[in-house]
Amino acid sequence: MPDTPTIKSVSSDKNSLNKAYALFIEHLTSVRRLSSHTISAYEADLGHFCQHCELAQRLTLSSIDSEWIRQYTAKLHRQGLAPKSIQRKLSSIRSFFNFTNQQIDGHALSANHNPADGIRAPKANKKLPVTMDVDQVKGLLDNALTRPAKSAVTKTVSEADKKLVVRDKAIMETFYAAGLRLAELASLNVHDIDLSQAQSLIKVTGKGNKQRILPLGQTAISAIQHWLTERPTMAAADEPALFVSTRGTRLSHRAIQQRLKVATQHLEYQQNLHPHMLRHSFASHILESSGDLRAVQELLGHANLSTTQIYTHLDFQHLASVYDDAHPRAQRLAEPNLSEDTAPEATSQNDNALATKSDNDNAH
Repeated sequence: MPDTPTIKSVSSDKNSLNKAYALFIEHLTSVRRLSSHTISAYEADLGHFCQHCELAQRLTLSSIDSEWIRQYTAKLHRQGLAPKSIQRKLSSIRSFFNFTNQQIDGHALSANHNPADGIRAPKANKKLPVTMDVDQVKGLLDNALTRPAKSAVTKTVSEADKKLVVRDKAIMETFYAAGLRLAELASLNVHDIDLSQAQSLIKVTGKGNKQRILPLGQTAISAIQHWLTERPTMAAADEPALFVSTRGTRLSHRAIQQRLKVATQHLEYQQNLHPHMLRHSFASHILESSGDLRAVQELLGHANLSTTQIYTHLDFQHLASVYDDAHPRAQRLAEPNLSEDTAPEATSQNDNALATKSDNDNAH
């Protein structure tokens, strides 16, 4: 692992902020070896922050204090940036200053001080993930790709379109069978699938390049096996990707999202399908059946159990719905239909009750 270079006496350099930023990105790339998407997110967040600092002539690390970062987040909030986006920017800034305190010589701040510590973004409204129930998922996966689109000219289905249907079927089954993120599925290679054992397995590379081994259900295995018989006719000779485009190269994230939408266009039940909906449904269904939150955490690849706990809210909603539908005393009673003849009597009873309550109150 390469050593991280340091900047000598950087706190006295008038361009120390930009130099430290460049050094931090290099550290993320060469030392921590984060994914290109994660690095791009850091570049976007910190690049915007550095630009904001430059406009105010705050060009050194020592010129950045907690009040300045608090003003920056307040400005983002006034501009209408979502609380979650502000939280992400604050996390990037916090990581940046943790790095500068540890790696850069001559930093003017204490090694134990981070100007972004203690600053919170506006509270975001927690939205529960959108999921489908088991029957909806079954109907979707069984019917979404049964009718490939016919050519407007020849009124027939081309061989290329038939292959795409096989590929898309395997993609959707894999998403739901393993609860994968979009990036995880797109990065799958052929050698990540092991169909030789009694329990077929898939090796997934998740966030932070952390790998996990997941089981696959029989339906997903059959769909993948079918696709593997068609893949050699589409993939380039040296392409390792499991799912490839018509050009023979790895299928992009955007293309996968588009294909999921196309797959559901002809269904009567129009579902705006996206990869995370299948992942959320996977997690919700596993938790409903097993009640094992820790197992769901491992299957999803969550670093913290708190991230997985949102699915307990979905599970409670499901239980509450079952209770409301099944319990004989859970149903709301119908409101009595008061006619003109019965209304005065009811009013009289209410008056007597109020009078009794007043007498009791006076007695006490």
